[in-house]
Amino acid sequence: MSVAENLFLVKQRIAAAARRVGRDPAEVRLVAVSKTVPVERLREAVAAGHRLFGENYLQEALPKIAALGGEVSWHFVGALQTRKAKGVVGVFDLIHSVDRPKLARALEKAAAQRGLIQKILIQVNLAGEATKSGVAPEEAEALLREIAQLPHLKVVGLMTMPPWFDEPERVRPYFRALRELRDHLQKLGLTDGPLPELSMGMTGDFEAAVEEGATLVRIGTAVFGPRPDACFRA
Repeated sequence: MSVAENLFLVKQRIAAAARRVGRDPAEVRLVAVSKTVPVERLREAVAAGHRLFGENYLQEALPKIAALGGEVSWHFVGALQTRKAKGVVGVFDLIHSVDRPKLARALEKAAAQRGLIQKILIQVNLAGEATKSGVAPEEAEALLREIAQLPHLKVVGLMTMPPWFDEPERVRPYFRALRELRDHLQKLGLTDGPLPELSMGMTGDFEAAVEEGATLVRIGTAVFGPRPDACFRA
């Protein structure tokens, strides 16, 4: 199937999942994760009307961003090394993967140098998996308090990458837990605005994520087809 056909079907499934729980489908945005995808395939998505892409690596993303110009919005969805912080600030509209004070401070310094406010999400490792990035749920409040003191960073929500299961229903509790954590943090009033975004759900489980409150679903395979990297399941 073409990228356009895949996009249509995925967006239909997102809309159906939202309606099942009484949500407005417009509340959910599809981040088409374009890791390893050539720019020609991204152009197909743009031609089909899609305007939001997610990249995992800065070096891979920069040529794509240059090729597509200001046509689209870019999110950084991969693990981010502190030394790469300067390169992503101002290039990506939203950084999904902030999980430690040192990284936040590096982003703050870069944003201050560029004279802008960088929107970010706090990544939470709900299952405590050693192979995945993310702050522990019980430490998320302390991290949010610290970031709230950095004037050039704006936290707009949370992100998670839960354990992978063949059955989406087994992932649902993690999505619910992220929503509940977001609601708790929001009630504390630590930021100068709400925390509207929940980045959760990938190709195998995004419908459950939408039903549990996702506002951003990170989907690659269902849009662009299988990747050569078999370990990547977005």
